[in-house]
Amino acid sequence: MASSYRNGYRGSSSGSMKVDRPVPSSNLKASSFKSRTSTGSALRRSSPASLTALGDGVPGRVRVAVRLRPRNAEELAADADFADCVELQPELKRLKLRKNNWDSDTYEFDEVLTEFASQKRVYEVVAKPVVESVLDGYNGTVMAYGQTGTGKTFTLGRIGEEDTSDRGIMVRSMEDIFADISLETDSISVSYLQLYMETLQDLLDPANDNIPIVEDPKTGDVSVPGATLVEIRDQQSFVELLRIGEAHRIAANTKLNTESSRSHAILMVHVRRSVMGREDIISSENGDPSHLAKPFKPLVRKSKLVVVDLAGSERVHKSGSEGHMLEEAKSINLSLSALGKCINALAENSAHVPVRDSKLTRLLRDSFGGTARTSLIVTIGPSPRHRGETASTIQFGQRAMKVENMLKIKEEFDYKSLSRRLEVQVDKLIVENERQQKAFEDEVERINVDAQNRISEVERSFTDALEKERLKCQMDYMESVKQLEEKLVLNQQKHDRDGFTDGLCNVQGSRLSVAEINNLLEKETNLRKAAEEEVEHLKSQLGQHSQLEAGGDTEVLKLLKIIEDEAHQKKKLEEEVIILRSQLLQSTFEADQMRRCLERSGPGNAYNGLDSSMSPFRHSQFKDSGNGQKASIATLFEQVGLQKILALLESEDANVRIHAVKVVANLAAEEANQKKIVESGGLTSLLMLLRSFEDETVRRVAAGAIANLAMNEANQELIMLEGGISLLSMTAADAEDPQTLRMVAGAIANLCGNDKLQTKLRSEGGIKALLGIVRCGHPDVLSQVARGIANFAKCESRGSTQGIKSGRSLLIEDGALPWIVQNANNEAAPIRRHIELALCHLAQHEVNAKDMISGGALWELVRISRDCSREDIRSLARRTLNSSPIFKSEMRRLRIEY
Repeated sequence: MASSYRNGYRGSSSGSMKVDRPVPSSNLKASSFKSRTSTGSALRRSSPASLTALGDGVPGRVRVAVRLRPRNAEELAADADFADCVELQPELKRLKLRKNNWDSDTYEFDEVLTEFASQKRVYEVVAKPVVESVLDGYNGTVMAYGQTGTGKTFTLGRIGEEDTSDRGIMVRSMEDIFADISLETDSISVSYLQLYMETLQDLLDPANDNIPIVEDPKTGDVSVPGATLVEIRDQQSFVELLRIGEAHRIAANTKLNTESSRSHAILMVHVRRSVMGREDIISSENGDPSHLAKPFKPLVRKSKLVVVDLAGSERVHKSGSEGHMLEEAKSINLSLSALGKCINALAENSAHVPVRDSKLTRLLRDSFGGTARTSLIVTIGPSPRHRGETASTIQFGQRAMKVENMLKIKEEFDYKSLSRRLEVQVDKLIVENERQQKAFEDEVERINVDAQNRISEVERSFTDALEKERLKCQMDYMESVKQLEEKLVLNQQKHDRDGFTDGLCNVQGSRLSVAEINNLLEKETNLRKAAEEEVEHLKSQLGQHSQLEAGGDTEVLKLLKIIEDEAHQKKKLEEEVIILRSQLLQSTFEADQMRRCLERSGPGNAYNGLDSSMSPFRHSQFKDSGNGQKASIATLFEQVGLQKILALLESEDANVRIHAVKVVANLAAEEANQKKIVESGGLTSLLMLLRSFEDETVRRVAAGAIANLAMNEANQELIMLEGGISLLSMTAADAEDPQTLRMVAGAIANLCGNDKLQTKLRSEGGIKALLGIVRCGHPDVLSQVARGIANFAKCESRGSTQGIKSGRSLLIEDGALPWIVQNANNEAAPIRRHIELALCHLAQHEVNAKDMISGGALWELVRISRDCSREDIRSLARRTLNSSPIFKSEMRRLRIEY
């Protein structure tokens, strides 16, 4: 019998009793990250080496390892003159327990771990094979048994926050599970319990202190439905649960251990994995298997990992327990004794296994003699004073090595997965049908559009002819007005020359005589008398008119009406003259600019001087304007007058309003004119147009003019104070024309570059409006949106660097991150460049890192640091990745090299 214990082998017997395993008691949800493929797991399960790895040729046998604790300070002082009672031979997987100086007993285990064994090695030889079996669909148990103070809790439950090499089996097991599961298809949930004084308590919810153990009468499965079941998604959440549970676990100070566990801790990890299993191969009539096979069927594998940190067995006179601690020790020894009886019965193939003698044995009925794959680590100390407890612990491990379990995978058909797959297929068919129907409707619409275009072309030709005729009439009218004005000026000058001063000058120039001067004075006197007589005559006529006024009211009213109509007509003609003169001067100015550009740059570079990056409405602007530009602008203001042009914005004639707002927009494109326009009330008038008029042309040109004015920082604050961002947001929501949306997006993008306006810009809906404009899909519009986002992100980055701003990015809070990630590799270079800059600026603030990782932005940052065409953006991306601890940790976890 003793030899059989030392060898650690037990012959297979069909009479061994099978204890049913516990079953997870609640639904599981997906968590963690990318896992190994199901195919890889299936290959590992089918490997003979894997099936027998835990039993040295005996599938399902309990695997037992022994670990020696090094001497503590008390033992080094008290046992300095005595040798250790244990001698390890790890290369032979053997240990010797000395009875005295000349006699000892030898025992063999599956693994023998010295006092110098690292936590990583302990995990790999004890728990890692069990964890791999759990990932393959088997239930698994890892348990620690030993005297108080021999290192069971250190081996299993050490969190290792100060030193990661101290991490115990619980933490390392969960790391391997997270590395293997898939977030999309698999899930993990955890329960953490303690068995104290034969009462099952919830360490995650201390108020839940009397949890029942339920046994299924049909299957024999044991569950704890009252326990808290927490779904976890990452390693940090699991460590927090362990920390909470350890804080609630009962411990006390004894002579054997300053922090002795007074309860059995049970960690239950429920794993749910989805796999694809192939159905049976279809056989042909002659019995040969056909090359055709039925499709994969979705399966769900449910498994459970149980990690048990048993309370230490102790002798009362050695631990010094008394009072309530004495009652605790009795309860601990009673439950450990019941566990030992069950293992003895299983080792000896007894017909009766007393699993109901203790709640501990009821919970572990699947671990010993059940369907789980079990690994036991027994911990011992080196002190000769505790040789009896060490011998008892070794004997427990030897008996446990004789227990065999019947391994079993629990698989269920995944009806939900199959239903989802069929729904996806149905949706694809619906989409295809709708696409074909849409293509047919588009073809019909195209034919209608072609017909409408032909009709419109004929109408346009007729309209153009009418417009040319109207312009010709206007030019003739302007020429007539010009001639009349010249005649008026000449008459005025002639009249001035006939005056007294000119007469006197003529007299002096010709050296006239005194008599001639007297004659001239007499003539002037006569002219004055004639003028006075004319005035008297007019007064008399006025008196007569007053006398006839009572009898001629009807004729007077008619005359007043005619005068009023003439005045109104004159006003309209003056407006048209002002508009035509403004357009003429503006066209002359633009033609001069284009001619100078062509003369400087040559035919091939006619548009090199254009700069449209800042303003979506800017016309051709050249770097070297010269004196001609200043002269043209001066002429425009001198001959027309800015006040007159702005006054026409409120004209009742729609055509006059359109022409006037176009002239203001062209003037606003020049930085030198912007201050004059704002001081003259032009900004207020443009905002009124944006608020009042529904005409698409007026709204488009007014938005463009506001965008030009928004390039100036002082104007930006005025725009915000006068409610400009709210008006732009409403226009963005209502407009459908791409050109209008481009103007609005450009104005908001310019406002996004002001650090002082960010909070107000966001509160008044500027960011939401900018994101809503992307519905248009036009590349020019998207370029302006991307520029605005880049400007906003740059200001946020600058504010966080200076300590002015804290918290998450307002762009992320408003939902801009998905669109940014989606367009980070856009085919259009301007869009891609702005989005790449926005990503780099967002990543510079550490508080945005987690959102960017979950949103997929980390991959785009890595791509930018490698493949971006601009060196400055590549360098910025690399610096950002290197400076962020969160990004560096995630890239190490995902094994990303850059």
